[in-house]
Amino acid sequence: MSTPIDAVTRQTLAPPARASVAVAPWLLIGAVFAVAILLRQIVPLNTDVSWLLVVGERMLDGQKLYRDIIEINPPMAAFAYLPGVALGRVLHVDARHVIDAQLLLLAAASLYATSRIIRLSPRSAALNWGPFAIWAAAVVTILPMHVFGQREHIATLTFLPGLAVYALRSNRDDVPAWAILAAGIGVGITLAFKPFFTFPAAFCILAGALRARSWRQLFAPENIIAGVVVCSVSLGTYLLYPEYFTVTYPLVRDTYLSWSMSPSVIFVNAATLLLAVALASVALTRRGRLDGPLLVLVLASIGFAISFYLQRRGWSYHSYPMVAVAMLTMGYAMLCQADPGASVRRSGVASMLILTAAFALGLQWFNTRVDVGPLPEAMAKLKPRPRPRLLMLSGEAAIGHPLVRDLGGTWVSRQENLWIREFVRLTRGRTAVDAATDAKLNGYLALERNWLIEDFKAVTPDIVLVDNLRNGWGDWARADAELVELLKPYRLVGTVEGIDILERTN
Repeated sequence: MSTPIDAVTRQTLAPPARASVAVAPWLLIGAVFAVAILLRQIVPLNTDVSWLLVVGERMLDGQKLYRDIIEINPPMAAFAYLPGVALGRVLHVDARHVIDAQLLLLAAASLYATSRIIRLSPRSAALNWGPFAIWAAAVVTILPMHVFGQREHIATLTFLPGLAVYALRSNRDDVPAWAILAAGIGVGITLAFKPFFTFPAAFCILAGALRARSWRQLFAPENIIAGVVVCSVSLGTYLLYPEYFTVTYPLVRDTYLSWSMSPSVIFVNAATLLLAVALASVALTRRGRLDGPLLVLVLASIGFAISFYLQRRGWSYHSYPMVAVAMLTMGYAMLCQADPGASVRRSGVASMLILTAAFALGLQWFNTRVDVGPLPEAMAKLKPRPRPRLLMLSGEAAIGHPLVRDLGGTWVSRQENLWIREFVRLTRGRTAVDAATDAKLNGYLALERNWLIEDFKAVTPDIVLVDNLRNGWGDWARADAELVELLKPYRLVGTVEGIDILERTN
């Protein structure tokens, strides 16, 4: 029999117990962000992010994109980092730290907005969101590893609120104005980075319209907003940066876009395996019963997979949106159940092992990078002046970046690396090139050589790095009389992993 004292005791103890359960996920999410912050101090800065910070610094100095700075991507790539670079200057802090902080804040804001939106659906009220929220935080902050801060990372974060709105639309739930605005702007930013990202958005929009049996959802306000954002960015590029269409895009079209990696590189990799595991987990745990959130996650992961494969490179950073959304799909299917104890009982130890193994594989996949050996240590010892000016003869971007930032140096070239020569080599090696195309490629090679000579004369480098390991850059330089003359004031001070370090003697 229950006594009055027992009743009072239960009433007194129950609220703190429930409060502790509610607080635990927040504490664990905080721990996830703490680990992410620690990793930013350990994992080297991404090569492309390092270069785009240089691009932002030069733009703030008054240099013109696609004229004084040759960047392979549309202006959205540079402008994504420009606010962080500007803020770093104001605060007298290295821009890399500002970008890291901004990305972590964006991750927190994206997760919070997505959570708020998805909880607007009455169907989500009974779900246990705690374990999935912790998993999602780890996927967007820890999983990226060396690709942290890449455009694909940013694009994934801005896309998440849109996924939540698509889930509501598929259930015919009401969507408030603030959620529509967040989703529309976020999806628009994602699509502005790369046209390939149209696939996940289109799949989710079409599926939502079919599931809700309403074609009007194709013209939902968030879709209109996203379209306006993309059109505005495109029009701004055309008006403000015509050189992108007249100079850069023809180069990219005829070199970078003209070749493909082998099918084994594109399709047989960790990213494909993780997608397959995610889809299998949905099939096994849900047996075809897909609620709104799970439906859009599955479709978005497939859409991002198509975008990854269409880029035909098989590079890990290209696959981050695909893998991240696949991981979210897997986590939702296994962790997000109506009964707080169901995720443990139904998933079991096997599911936890699968999630752990998948996450470990993802960490490894995204932590791959080009090894330049002890070059940074050798350069740190040399360092002829407080801000050494560096020039590099190589088609490998990872040699100079983030090395130049680590040295506090100045990058001399208008390019991240001599990518035209590298892409021409790949084009000629992997595609059939006729006489007209060959002549065009030779013209591009001459243009890049002229840029190099102009940059060398405009800002005399203190150190020149010559890559003899990849594609014979030393022999190439010695065969050019003008380059030989420019390199006469330099002496060889060391060779590290096939890279000659030349220092100016006067």
